Amino acid sequence: MRADAVRGHLDGLLLAVLEPGPLHGYAIIAAVQQRSGGALELRTGTIYPALNRLERLGLLRSSWQSVGERRRRAYELTDAGRRTLASERTAWHEFTTAIGSVLNPVTPPRPAT
Repeated sequence: MRADAVRGHLDGLLLAVLEPGPLHGYAIIAAVQQRSGGALELRTGTIYPALNRLERLGLLRSSWQSVGERRRRAYELTDAGRRTLASERTAWHEFTTAIGSVLNPVTPPRPAT
């Protein structure tokens, strides 16, 4: 899938994969890839700036977790992040309904005159 297809939807994707609970960066990338059936492959250079921005906006919070000898920053949704995710889902539904109505009309198109 083209990288520009994700543009404008990245925030919603990140919030959605964090809904079940905290994840670190690489786990977020893996979750998006798994949920999309491998169609979406996000790069670290794409998600970390987005995660930082979402944290600055108050939609995520992060904390350091130790895994063995490694420390990882884990991200989780805030209440504001959950509300934003609900709005993103509504907007996505409205968008896909509108596009679907054009691409797959219920009534056959009129012949050109």
